Amino acid sequence: MTSKAIIQTYNLRKVYGMGDVQVTALDGVDVRINAGEFVAVMGPSGSGKSTLMNILGCLDRPTGGQYMLDGEDVSGLDKVQLAAIRNRQIGFIFQSFNLLPRTSALRNVMLPLVYKRAGKLSPAEREAKALAALEAVGLADRASHEPNELSGGQRQRVAIARALINDPVLVMADEPTGNLDTKTGEEIMALLHELHRRGRTIVMVTHEQYIAEQTERTITLVDGKVESDSL
Repeated sequence: MTSKAIIQTYNLRKVYGMGDVQVTALDGVDVRINAGEFVAVMGPSGSGKSTLMNILGCLDRPTGGQYMLDGEDVSGLDKVQLAAIRNRQIGFIFQSFNLLPRTSALRNVMLPLVYKRAGKLSPAEREAKALAALEAVGLADRASHEPNELSGGQRQRVAIARALINDPVLVMADEPTGNLDTKTGEEIMALLHELHRRGRTIVMVTHEQYIAEQTERTITLVDGKVESDSL
């Protein structure tokens, strides 16, 4: 039985600029990532990995080709439609955490629920769900703390709880250990492994080979093309 594809791209292209000044960031990328996979995306600076992540995360649209997310063609959606897909289908974990300052951990985690249009929850239900998400990453006792009162590792745990709050089909992690010391980075990777064991589909950009080696599969981009796709 063939696993369900969460990500499927066909001849994906992204060109920046106009007229004579054009830069091809992606040049015919074909990628398939199945449900439950943990995949690293690597490549040198300028390889197209950030562009690919932005398109896979519905933060940008391709110039050409097709992108199917969980069976839905999202290639031609406009910004409003892409925003709705992001909130419903994708959880993001960023290197810089992207938490709101002067806002408690609990309220940071609740934020995607506030913007969710379908199946609106009451404030009490949102709070209970966010608290459960913080508990799942071991931070229930820090729910009332603001980001500047948390360590880097704790901030990343808050970001992971926020990424999971809407039960996304895809978790996108962009250098999730990049701003952390080695020990804390290992703790965050252990948490990502636990999420993977529970069935999450995770795509992670990293420039660290030893981090990539902890995943099931590594896709390497060079000059906007897939150079290798190895298990």
